[in-house]
Amino acid sequence: MDKKKIKNSFWILLLVVGTIWILAKHNTTPAYQKDNGLVFGTIYNITYQSDTNLKNEIETELRRFDGSLSPFNDTATITRINRNEDVVPDTFFTNVFKRSMEISKETDGAFDITVAQLANAWGFGFKGGAFPDSAMIDSLLQFTGYGKVTLSTEGKVVKQDPRTMLSCSAVAKGYAVDVVAALLERKGVKDFMIDIGGEVVVHGNNPAGEKWRIGINKPVDDSLAVNQPIQTILHITGAGIATSGNYRNYYYHNGKKYAHTIDPRTGYPVQHDILSATVIAKDCMSADAYATAFMVMGLEKAKRFAEKHPDIDACFIYAGPDEELQVYYTKGMEQYLETK
Repeated sequence: MDKKKIKNSFWILLLVVGTIWILAKHNTTPAYQKDNGLVFGTIYNITYQSDTNLKNEIETELRRFDGSLSPFNDTATITRINRNEDVVPDTFFTNVFKRSMEISKETDGAFDITVAQLANAWGFGFKGGAFPDSAMIDSLLQFTGYGKVTLSTEGKVVKQDPRTMLSCSAVAKGYAVDVVAALLERKGVKDFMIDIGGEVVVHGNNPAGEKWRIGINKPVDDSLAVNQPIQTILHITGAGIATSGNYRNYYYHNGKKYAHTIDPRTGYPVQHDILSATVIAKDCMSADAYATAFMVMGLEKAKRFAEKHPDIDACFIYAGPDEELQVYYTKGMEQYLETK
């Protein structure tokens, strides 16, 4: 073989090897990262496909979020607003406030972030409270109601009564999930599942290349969250999922059960047959708020509301006449149910 042929063969071989290397590198699938930890007094679990672990950036974002919306944080924006300090809210707070006002109007006040003083009085808030009497409830209702707070043109919270306090506990975890999802998307991550205390956002595919499998717990009384039996499994992607229920945060007083869901309109914990409400929406903040509103509404009103709003889907688990668990799905919810 002459030198020219040897030279040509060398370059062809080099080209083939280079092409194989480029294709192999291009086809390498990034690994799935799995991060978990504690935030807002609960556990978070995040699975996402990325060559880079983003836990530090995720937790930095969550600390920023905590500095805005945690009423347990003495320097948080919401805490300063509750103390009636002169403060211009940050974007986290403003986004939650505006969306909360929209959903409060849609649900006729079943969802309301001005419920803080009532939640505190019943022992479910960020301040301790003794068991309230009817006179105290009537007093607190005087400055409870979403119509009694607004944002000024400067973006500041304006209260009709300085005693009004805000609590975003019924929507903050859902929004925190959305915030982390936005961070991952900015980083170019397309496949992820974010779970903060049971509020979830799923996007793209799971490690098996399929839609994500998300379980809905049976609403079994379990204040320590030790037993978490699954009622239903959803096969889903591209959505926010939130569940609200009265089967974990509750107490008994004089033999009667009092759960943490407060009706902002009456001032009392709800006593409905609906045990848990799971909502699917485009974003988890909305799903979280609607789930709470449905718990306040009760089964029949919640069913009517959900069926009139095709942008959301819902699953209600409730106690039947014989106290056995029964399940109601909106028509749109059926597409997500996993079939064996």
